[in-house]
Amino acid sequence: MRYLIIGAGPSGLTFANRLLQWGETDFIVLEQEEVPGGLCRSALVEGSPLDIGGGHFLDVRRPAVLDFVFGFMPQEEWGTYDRISKISIHGQMIGSPIESYIWQLEEKLQAAYLKDIAAAGCNTGENPPERFVDWIYWKLGRRIAEDYMLPYNRKMFGENLDQLGTYWLEKLPNVSYEDTLQSCREKRFCGSQPGHAQFFYPKHTGYGEVWRRMAERLGAKLKLGEAITRLDCQSRTANGNYTADVIVNTAPWTSFEHIEGLSEAGRAVVDSLRHSAVVIDYFSGQMPTDAQWIYYPDAELAYHRILVRHNFCPGSTGYWTETNATRALPLADSQFRHINPYAYPLNTIGKNEHIQTLLRELAAQSVIGLGRWGEWQHDNSDVVVSKALALADSLMGK
Repeated sequence: MRYLIIGAGPSGLTFANRLLQWGETDFIVLEQEEVPGGLCRSALVEGSPLDIGGGHFLDVRRPAVLDFVFGFMPQEEWGTYDRISKISIHGQMIGSPIESYIWQLEEKLQAAYLKDIAAAGCNTGENPPERFVDWIYWKLGRRIAEDYMLPYNRKMFGENLDQLGTYWLEKLPNVSYEDTLQSCREKRFCGSQPGHAQFFYPKHTGYGEVWRRMAERLGAKLKLGEAITRLDCQSRTANGNYTADVIVNTAPWTSFEHIEGLSEAGRAVVDSLRHSAVVIDYFSGQMPTDAQWIYYPDAELAYHRILVRHNFCPGSTGYWTETNATRALPLADSQFRHINPYAYPLNTIGKNEHIQTLLRELAAQSVIGLGRWGEWQHDNSDVVVSKALALADSLMGK
Protein backbone atom coordinates (compact mmCIF):
# COMPACT_ATOMS: atom_id res chain seq x y z
CA MET A 1 0.00 0.00 0.00
CA ARG A 2 1.01 3.63 -0.23
CA TYR A 3 0.57 4.54 3.45
CA LEU A 4 0.56 2.38 6.57
CA ILE A 5 -0.69 4.31 9.61
CA ILE A 6 0.01 2.84 13.03
CA GLY A 7 -2.39 4.02 15.73
CA ALA A 8 -5.97 5.31 15.64
CA GLY A 9 -5.71 8.14 18.13
CA PRO A 10 -6.40 11.76 17.15
CA SER A 11 -3.26 12.12 15.03
CA GLY A 12 -3.65 8.84 13.12
CA LEU A 13 -7.38 9.35 12.54
CA THR A 14 -6.86 12.94 11.40
CA PHE A 15 -4.07 12.00 9.02
CA ALA A 16 -6.08 9.15 7.49
CA ASN A 17 -9.22 11.21 7.03
CA ARG A 18 -7.25 14.06 5.49
CA LEU A 19 -5.84 11.59 2.96
CA LEU A 20 -9.41 10.61 2.09
CA GLN A 21 -10.35 14.25 1.66
CA TRP A 22 -7.57 14.60 -0.91
CA GLY A 23 -8.74 11.46 -2.72
CA GLU A 24 -5.99 9.14 -1.46
CA THR A 25 -7.40 5.69 -0.68
CA ASP A 26 -4.30 3.48 -0.80
CA PHE A 27 -3.73 3.21 2.96
CA ILE A 28 -4.65 1.25 6.06
CA VAL A 29 -4.80 2.19 9.77
CA LEU A 30 -3.87 -0.40 12.40
CA GLU A 31 -4.93 0.04 16.04
CA GLN A 32 -4.17 -2.35 18.89
CA GLU A 33 -7.25 -1.42 20.96
CA GLU A 34 -10.78 -2.51 20.13
CA VAL A 35 -11.99 1.09 20.42
CA PRO A 36 -10.48 4.00 18.44
CA GLY A 37 -9.50 7.36 19.92
CA GLY A 38 -6.30 6.65 21.84
CA LEU A 39 -6.01 8.79 24.96
CA CYS A 40 -9.19 10.63 23.91
CA ARG A 41 -11.49 7.61 24.19
CA SER A 42 -14.62 7.81 26.33
CA ALA A 43 -16.53 5.20 28.30
CA LEU A 44 -20.11 5.30 29.55
CA VAL A 45 -20.09 5.26 33.36
CA GLU A 46 -23.29 5.69 35.39
CA GLY A 47 -25.13 6.77 32.29
CA SER A 48 -22.73 9.59 31.36
CA PRO A 49 -19.44 9.76 29.48
CA LEU A 50 -16.08 9.59 31.20
CA ASP A 51 -12.87 10.28 29.32
CA ILE A 52 -10.57 7.41 30.20
CA GLY A 53 -7.39 9.21 29.16
CA GLY A 54 -7.90 12.02 31.67
CA GLY A 55 -9.01 15.53 30.80
CA HIS A 56 -9.19 16.21 27.07
CA PHE A 57 -11.01 19.16 25.54
CA LEU A 58 -11.02 20.99 22.22
CA ASP A 59 -9.30 24.37 22.40
CA VAL A 60 -11.03 27.23 20.56
CA ARG A 61 -7.91 28.92 19.17
CA ARG A 62 -7.14 26.95 15.97
CA PRO A 63 -9.70 27.73 13.22
CA ALA A 64 -8.34 25.13 10.76
CA VAL A 65 -8.57 22.42 13.42
CA LEU A 66 -12.12 23.45 14.34
CA ASP A 67 -13.21 23.43 10.68
CA PHE A 68 -11.85 19.92 10.27
CA VAL A 69 -13.30 18.54 13.53
CA PHE A 70 -16.71 20.13 12.96
CA GLY A 71 -16.83 18.30 9.64
CA PHE A 72 -17.33 15.10 11.64
CA MET A 73 -19.22 16.48 14.62
CA PRO A 74 -20.99 19.79 13.83
CA GLN A 75 -20.42 22.77 16.10
CA GLU A 76 -24.03 22.74 17.30
CA GLU A 77 -23.26 19.44 19.06
CA TRP A 78 -20.60 21.13 21.19
CA GLY A 79 -20.91 23.32 24.27
CA THR A 80 -18.54 26.24 24.80
CA TYR A 81 -17.04 26.77 28.24
CA ASP A 82 -14.89 29.34 29.97
CA ARG A 83 -12.23 27.43 31.80
CA ILE A 84 -12.60 27.41 35.57
CA SER A 85 -9.64 25.74 37.25
CA LYS A 86 -8.75 25.86 40.93
CA ILE A 87 -5.94 24.88 43.27
CA SER A 88 -6.40 23.23 46.65
CA ILE A 89 -3.79 24.93 48.81
CA HIS A 90 -3.45 26.18 52.38
CA GLY A 91 -6.70 24.44 53.27
CA GLN A 92 -8.82 26.28 50.71
CA MET A 93 -9.64 26.51 47.01
CA ILE A 94 -8.21 29.40 45.04
CA GLY A 95 -8.21 30.17 41.34
CA SER A 96 -5.57 29.19 38.81
CA PRO A 97 -2.99 30.31 37.74
CA ILE A 98 -1.84 30.75 41.32
CA GLU A 99 -0.07 34.07 40.85
CA SER A 100 -3.32 35.68 39.67
CA TYR A 101 -5.33 34.45 42.66
CA ILE A 102 -3.11 34.70 45.72
CA TRP A 103 -5.38 37.62 46.66
CA GLN A 104 -7.86 34.94 47.75
CA LEU A 105 -5.44 33.89 50.51
CA GLU A 106 -5.06 35.64 53.85
CA GLU A 107 -3.08 38.88 53.71
CA LYS A 108 -0.06 37.48 55.56
CA LEU A 109 0.37 34.81 52.87
CA GLN A 110 -0.19 37.36 50.11
CA ALA A 111 2.67 39.45 51.47
CA ALA A 112 4.99 36.43 51.61
CA TYR A 113 4.18 35.43 48.03
CA LEU A 114 4.67 38.98 46.74
CA LYS A 115 8.03 39.24 48.47
CA ASP A 116 9.27 36.01 46.86
CA ILE A 117 7.91 36.91 43.41
CA ALA A 118 9.81 40.20 43.55
CA ALA A 119 12.98 38.27 44.43
CA ALA A 120 12.54 35.63 41.69
CA GLY A 121 15.54 35.45 39.36
CA CYS A 122 13.50 36.21 36.27
CA ASN A 123 12.45 39.50 37.88
CA THR A 124 15.90 40.46 39.15
CA GLY A 125 17.75 39.84 35.90
CA GLU A 126 19.55 36.62 36.81
CA ASN A 127 20.40 34.19 34.03
CA PRO A 128 18.11 31.13 33.91
CA PRO A 129 19.60 28.02 35.56
CA GLU A 130 19.89 24.69 33.77
CA ARG A 131 18.43 22.33 36.39
CA PHE A 132 14.65 21.93 36.52
CA VAL A 133 14.19 22.58 40.25
CA ASP A 134 16.46 25.63 40.22
CA TRP A 135 14.63 26.92 37.14
CA ILE A 136 11.25 26.72 38.92
CA TYR A 137 12.60 28.80 41.79
CA TRP A 138 14.07 31.26 39.27
CA LYS A 139 10.83 31.57 37.31
CA LEU A 140 8.17 31.57 40.02
CA GLY A 141 9.75 32.53 43.32
CA ARG A 142 10.29 30.41 46.43
CA ARG A 143 6.74 30.21 47.82
CA ILE A 144 5.02 29.27 44.55
CA ALA A 145 7.79 26.76 43.85
CA GLU A 146 7.64 25.06 47.26
CA ASP A 147 3.92 25.31 47.98
CA TYR A 148 2.63 24.39 44.54
CA MET A 149 4.74 23.86 41.45
CA LEU A 150 7.40 21.46 42.74
CA PRO A 151 5.13 19.18 44.81
CA TYR A 152 2.59 19.09 41.99
CA ASN A 153 5.18 18.15 39.38
CA ARG A 154 6.64 15.48 41.67
CA LYS A 155 3.21 13.91 41.92
CA MET A 156 2.67 14.10 38.18
CA PHE A 157 6.11 13.17 36.83
CA GLY A 158 8.04 11.54 39.69
CA GLU A 159 10.39 12.50 42.50
CA ASN A 160 13.48 13.09 40.37
CA LEU A 161 12.45 16.36 38.73
CA ASP A 162 16.02 17.18 37.73
CA GLN A 163 15.83 14.44 35.10
CA LEU A 164 13.55 16.88 33.25
CA GLY A 165 14.82 19.62 30.98
CA THR A 166 13.68 23.23 31.15
CA TYR A 167 13.18 23.79 27.40
CA TRP A 168 9.47 22.92 27.59
CA LEU A 169 8.84 25.48 30.35
CA GLU A 170 9.99 28.49 28.38
CA LYS A 171 6.44 29.14 27.13
CA LEU A 172 5.43 29.98 30.71
CA PRO A 173 5.18 33.76 31.13
CA ASN A 174 7.22 35.41 33.84
CA VAL A 175 5.29 35.83 37.07
CA SER A 176 4.91 39.59 37.07
CA TYR A 177 5.27 41.29 40.45
CA GLU A 178 3.29 44.26 39.14
CA ASP A 179 0.38 42.13 37.88
CA THR A 180 0.32 40.08 41.08
CA LEU A 181 0.38 43.19 43.25
CA GLN A 182 -2.42 44.72 41.19
CA SER A 183 -4.56 41.59 41.54
CA CYS A 184 -4.04 41.64 45.33
CA ARG A 185 -4.99 45.31 45.55
CA GLU A 186 -8.04 45.04 43.29
CA LYS A 187 -8.98 41.46 44.27
CA ARG A 188 -9.41 40.30 40.70
CA PHE A 189 -7.59 38.35 38.00
CA CYS A 190 -4.71 40.21 36.38
CA GLY A 191 -2.13 38.95 33.89
CA SER A 192 -2.13 36.53 30.94
CA GLN A 193 -4.81 33.92 30.42
CA PRO A 194 -3.51 30.33 30.47
CA GLY A 195 -4.08 27.83 27.66
CA HIS A 196 -7.57 26.39 27.30
CA ALA A 197 -9.05 29.61 28.69
CA GLN A 198 -12.06 28.68 26.56
CA PHE A 199 -12.83 25.22 25.18
CA PHE A 200 -15.41 23.07 23.43
CA TYR A 201 -16.83 19.87 24.89
CA PRO A 202 -19.64 17.73 23.39
CA LYS A 203 -23.09 18.50 24.79
CA HIS A 204 -24.40 14.94 24.94
CA THR A 205 -21.40 12.61 24.61
CA GLY A 206 -17.81 12.28 25.75
CA TYR A 207 -14.84 13.69 23.88
CA GLY A 208 -14.28 10.25 22.39
CA GLU A 209 -17.35 10.60 20.18
CA VAL A 210 -15.70 12.79 17.56
CA TRP A 211 -12.83 10.31 17.17
CA ARG A 212 -15.32 7.43 16.94
CA ARG A 213 -16.98 9.24 14.04
CA MET A 214 -13.65 9.82 12.34
CA ALA A 215 -12.92 6.11 12.69
CA GLU A 216 -16.34 5.22 11.29
CA ARG A 217 -15.64 7.33 8.21
CA LEU A 218 -12.62 5.13 7.43
CA GLY A 219 -14.68 1.94 7.13
CA ALA A 220 -12.63 -1.14 6.29
CA LYS A 221 -9.46 0.92 6.08
CA LEU A 222 -9.29 0.81 9.88
CA LYS A 223 -8.38 -2.49 11.55
CA LEU A 224 -8.98 -2.57 15.31
CA GLY A 225 -7.41 -5.10 17.66
CA GLU A 226 -4.28 -5.21 15.50
CA ALA A 227 -1.23 -4.70 17.72
CA ILE A 228 2.03 -3.93 15.95
CA THR A 229 4.94 -5.53 17.78
CA ARG A 230 7.61 -5.64 15.04
CA LEU A 231 8.65 -2.80 12.78
CA ASP A 232 11.25 -3.07 10.01
CA CYS A 233 12.17 0.44 8.94
CA GLN A 234 14.35 -0.54 5.97
CA SER A 235 11.64 -2.61 4.29
CA ARG A 236 8.83 -0.50 5.80
CA THR A 237 7.10 -3.62 7.05
CA ALA A 238 5.03 -4.12 10.21
CA ASN A 239 4.54 -7.53 11.84
CA GLY A 240 6.12 -9.10 8.77
CA ASN A 241 2.96 -8.83 6.65
CA TYR A 242 2.04 -5.14 6.21
CA THR A 243 4.32 -3.28 3.79
CA ALA A 244 3.98 0.29 2.55
CA ASP A 245 5.82 3.01 0.66
CA VAL A 246 5.47 5.24 3.71
CA ILE A 247 4.83 4.32 7.35
CA VAL A 248 3.30 6.98 9.60
CA ASN A 249 3.70 5.91 13.21
CA THR A 250 1.68 7.49 16.03
CA ALA A 251 2.35 4.74 18.59
CA PRO A 252 5.03 5.01 21.31
CA TRP A 253 8.40 3.99 19.91
CA THR A 254 9.10 2.12 23.14
CA SER A 255 5.95 0.01 22.74
CA PHE A 256 7.39 -2.07 19.90
CA GLU A 257 9.05 -5.33 20.87
CA HIS A 258 11.45 -5.08 17.90
CA ILE A 259 12.47 -2.20 15.64
CA GLU A 260 14.78 -3.29 12.83
CA GLY A 261 16.84 -1.01 10.62
CA LEU A 262 17.90 1.52 13.25
CA SER A 263 21.47 2.65 13.70
CA GLU A 264 23.15 2.27 17.07
CA ALA A 265 22.46 5.96 17.73
CA GLY A 266 18.79 5.50 16.83
CA ARG A 267 18.44 2.54 19.18
CA ALA A 268 20.06 4.55 21.95
CA VAL A 269 17.46 7.30 21.48
CA VAL A 270 14.58 4.83 21.76
CA ASP A 271 16.16 3.36 24.89
CA SER A 272 16.44 6.84 26.40
CA LEU A 273 12.78 7.82 25.97
CA ARG A 274 10.77 8.05 29.18
CA HIS A 275 7.06 8.37 29.89
CA SER A 276 4.60 8.23 32.75
CA ALA A 277 1.48 6.14 33.24
CA VAL A 278 -1.69 7.38 34.94
CA VAL A 279 -4.67 5.82 36.67
CA ILE A 280 -8.15 7.27 36.19
CA ASP A 281 -10.60 6.58 39.03
CA TYR A 282 -14.27 7.59 38.89
CA PHE A 283 -16.31 8.55 41.95
CA SER A 284 -20.04 9.16 42.26
CA GLY A 285 -21.62 12.23 43.75
CA GLN A 286 -21.74 15.95 43.26
CA MET A 287 -18.71 18.08 44.17
CA PRO A 288 -19.66 21.50 45.61
CA THR A 289 -17.59 23.50 43.12
CA ASP A 290 -17.98 25.30 39.80
CA ALA A 291 -14.48 24.25 38.70
CA GLN A 292 -13.84 21.79 35.89
CA TRP A 293 -10.21 21.20 36.93
CA ILE A 294 -8.86 21.11 40.49
CA TYR A 295 -5.13 20.74 41.17
CA TYR A 296 -3.82 19.12 44.36
CA PRO A 297 -0.14 19.66 45.28
CA ASP A 298 -0.61 18.02 48.70
CA ALA A 299 1.83 15.09 48.81
CA GLU A 300 -0.46 13.22 51.23
CA LEU A 301 -3.03 12.79 48.46
CA ALA A 302 -2.20 10.20 45.81
CA TYR A 303 -3.91 11.98 42.91
CA HIS A 304 -2.67 15.22 41.40
CA ARG A 305 -5.89 16.51 39.88
CA ILE A 306 -9.64 16.02 39.74
CA LEU A 307 -11.91 16.64 36.77
CA VAL A 308 -15.47 17.47 37.77
CA ARG A 309 -17.70 15.94 35.12
CA HIS A 310 -20.94 17.70 36.00
CA ASN A 311 -19.36 21.11 35.32
CA PHE A 312 -18.71 20.46 31.63
CA CYS A 313 -20.97 17.50 30.79
CA PRO A 314 -24.61 18.61 31.27
CA GLY A 315 -26.92 16.30 33.17
CA SER A 316 -24.16 14.18 34.66
CA THR A 317 -22.78 13.68 38.15
CA GLY A 318 -19.53 12.42 39.55
CA TYR A 319 -15.86 13.23 39.08
CA TRP A 320 -12.64 11.45 38.29
CA THR A 321 -9.14 11.62 39.67
CA GLU A 322 -5.89 11.38 37.75
CA THR A 323 -2.96 9.74 39.54
CA ASN A 324 0.54 8.83 38.47
CA ALA A 325 0.49 5.01 38.35
CA THR A 326 3.46 4.80 40.73
CA ARG A 327 1.35 6.56 43.41
CA ALA A 328 -1.99 4.85 42.81
CA LEU A 329 -3.64 3.24 45.82
CA PRO A 330 -5.50 -0.08 45.73
CA LEU A 331 -8.96 0.21 44.21
CA ALA A 332 -11.37 1.20 46.99
CA ASP A 333 -14.55 3.26 46.65
CA SER A 334 -14.32 4.22 43.01
CA GLN A 335 -16.82 2.55 40.69
CA PHE A 336 -14.52 2.57 37.65
CA ARG A 337 -10.76 2.47 37.07
CA HIS A 338 -8.78 2.74 33.87
CA ILE A 339 -4.98 2.52 33.62
CA ASN A 340 -3.19 4.38 30.83
CA PRO A 341 0.25 2.79 30.50
CA TYR A 342 1.30 5.60 28.16
CA ALA A 343 -0.04 8.96 29.35
CA TYR A 344 2.67 11.65 29.19
CA PRO A 345 5.99 11.68 27.33
CA LEU A 346 8.59 12.99 29.77
CA ASN A 347 10.58 16.01 28.66
CA THR A 348 13.90 14.68 29.91
CA ILE A 349 17.19 16.53 29.46
CA GLY A 350 18.26 16.48 25.82
CA LYS A 351 15.07 14.75 24.68
CA ASN A 352 14.25 17.24 21.93
CA GLU A 353 17.65 16.88 20.29
CA HIS A 354 17.57 13.11 20.69
CA ILE A 355 14.09 12.63 19.23
CA GLN A 356 14.95 14.83 16.26
CA THR A 357 17.98 12.62 15.59
CA LEU A 358 15.71 9.57 15.59
CA LEU A 359 13.01 11.17 13.44
CA ARG A 360 15.53 12.32 10.82
CA GLU A 361 16.99 8.82 10.58
CA LEU A 362 13.54 7.28 10.23
CA ALA A 363 12.33 9.86 7.71
CA ALA A 364 15.27 8.97 5.46
CA GLN A 365 13.70 5.50 5.30
CA SER A 366 10.17 6.92 4.72
CA VAL A 367 9.08 6.17 8.28
CA ILE A 368 7.48 9.25 9.83
CA GLY A 369 6.71 9.90 13.50
CA LEU A 370 3.52 11.83 14.17
CA GLY A 371 1.56 12.94 17.22
CA ARG A 372 2.15 12.86 20.96
CA TRP A 373 3.99 9.55 20.82
CA GLY A 374 5.39 9.53 17.29
CA GLU A 375 7.10 12.86 18.03
CA TRP A 376 7.36 12.27 21.82
CA GLN A 377 5.90 15.66 22.66
CA HIS A 378 3.38 16.57 25.36
CA ASP A 379 0.93 17.94 22.76
CA ASN A 380 -2.80 18.39 23.30
CA SER A 381 -5.33 16.99 20.84
CA ASP A 382 -5.81 20.27 18.94
CA VAL A 383 -2.04 20.47 18.38
CA VAL A 384 -1.71 16.90 17.06
CA VAL A 385 -4.68 17.44 14.74
CA SER A 386 -2.98 20.54 13.36
CA LYS A 387 0.27 18.64 12.81
CA ALA A 388 -1.51 15.69 11.18
CA LEU A 389 -3.35 17.99 8.78
CA ALA A 390 -0.09 19.72 7.85
CA LEU A 391 1.69 16.41 7.24
CA ALA A 392 -1.09 15.01 5.04
CA ASP A 393 -1.32 18.25 3.07
CA SER A 394 2.46 18.26 2.55
CA LEU A 395 2.60 14.64 1.37
CA MET A 396 -0.30 15.29 -0.98
CA GLY A 397 1.49 18.35 -2.40
CA LYS A 398 -1.19 20.76 -1.16
